[in-house]
Amino acid sequence: MNRLHLQDLVQGCYGRKIAYADVEEITEDNIVSVVGSCIGDFNWNKRIFKYLWDYYKGDQPIKYREKVVRDDVSNPIVENHAWEIVRFKNGQTNGEPIQCVSTRKEEKINKGVDRFNDYCRAAGKHAKDISSGEWTSATGTGYKAAQRKKGAEVPFRIAVPTPINTFIIYSRYTEEPLLAVQELKDENGEWYKLCFSETHEYHIKNGKLLEIQDSNGNIVKSRPHAFGGIPIVEYPNNQNRVSDIELVIDILDAINNMQSNRMDAIEQFVQSWVKFVNCDIDKDTFQEMKMAGALVVKSNNGENKADVDIMTQELNQTEAQVAKDDLWDNALSISAIPNKQSNTGGDTQGAVELRNGWDFSKQAARLKDPYTMDAERRLNTVLLNIIRQEKGSEECPFGIMDYEVQINHSPTDNMQVKTQVLQMLLSSGIHPLVAIEVCGLWGDAEKVYILSKPYLDVLYKTIDEVVPDAKEQEEKAKELVKQFNSEKDGAVNGEGN
Repeated sequence: MNRLHLQDLVQGCYGRKIAYADVEEITEDNIVSVVGSCIGDFNWNKRIFKYLWDYYKGDQPIKYREKVVRDDVSNPIVENHAWEIVRFKNGQTNGEPIQCVSTRKEEKINKGVDRFNDYCRAAGKHAKDISSGEWTSATGTGYKAAQRKKGAEVPFRIAVPTPINTFIIYSRYTEEPLLAVQELKDENGEWYKLCFSETHEYHIKNGKLLEIQDSNGNIVKSRPHAFGGIPIVEYPNNQNRVSDIELVIDILDAINNMQSNRMDAIEQFVQSWVKFVNCDIDKDTFQEMKMAGALVVKSNNGENKADVDIMTQELNQTEAQVAKDDLWDNALSISAIPNKQSNTGGDTQGAVELRNGWDFSKQAARLKDPYTMDAERRLNTVLLNIIRQEKGSEECPFGIMDYEVQINHSPTDNMQVKTQVLQMLLSSGIHPLVAIEVCGLWGDAEKVYILSKPYLDVLYKTIDEVVPDAKEQEEKAKELVKQFNSEKDGAVNGEGN
């Protein structure tokens, strides 16, 4: 139960601790000591993961508040804005399926990339993206794991391990992942650690390597897994693994407290105290008067006049609402979430987006994209290796250099403006591939260009006949597109001048 506030739990250490090891490779000789040196960071993070996950689901400290004055009137109200924040942030990244797009013109590679996307769709990857994204946004980091399905039409499945029992150990020298560790129970209910390095699988129990069987039935301390990489991949929310909730959790707690106090004030106004002046009323007599709906009292003496009154003091709800709105506006601003102000009319869509914070929100979402894209590449390497082992090397004949991970942020926004930009670029003589890429209408610009090229050639009166070196110019255009994307990504990540 989340009785404490987060600041009491993290003790000033916001964000999640990252497990680092001072080695460059995991072996049978060093794995036990490496895991032992990092388990403290995992145990520290684990309780915070559970706290934030339960907070996201509605188990928040206001539920357990204790009132000293009028403890008989207590309305612990949870306005679960944490749920709202996580759903919005998760929707920005995973609202549309994350796909791979080809960066090559070769038809063989394009078909291979499309085939891989078909496998991911058939495996239900989009649902797993959303599930992992919830953990990432709510707790600061999430995970996806690749598993084999031998003999199936789709030879892999994607699981979503919880951060409460999973962590990754990184090399302090290279900052590359060295080992994935999961705390699991065996058939006897005893805890053990399942570990995956780049090439091998290990089982650790009670600080010792367990003996396991390899594929040939031999008893060994480690066995090759042939995934072609670590099959469990971390999806961090940001560099420091700070969750979207903990950024504004103090404000969310204050809103809960304010709303609870407002409900208490309303109930106390209805259930006000009865004040008796210069008269004595016993409990039984008072109950009879309440049932009759009238009070008859006598003065204690002739000099002091008896009186009965209702003690009321109503909270100024207007001022309380102003304070509450200010808190929530600050939470939205810190979280880079647009407000819900209605349009007063006369504005373009772009003006509304700038005023209400939608453009700022998109820019903040793009800062998270490189972390997601890097994790997706690691997972895709494992998935592609599984497909090739089960279906043959020609099923998906492309490498990591032949595709890019595409995260779609509201591709239909400002469609009219984007279409006008495309028309202006094409009419100005800009190469169609560059125009299609720059306008932002499509995620897979290369595929759109290839499918549209016969129509574009008709519009441009078979440019290959007009310009002898059209093929060479086309390759140069593709290089310019890559350079444009590289500079754009650098600017988003703060690497530009």
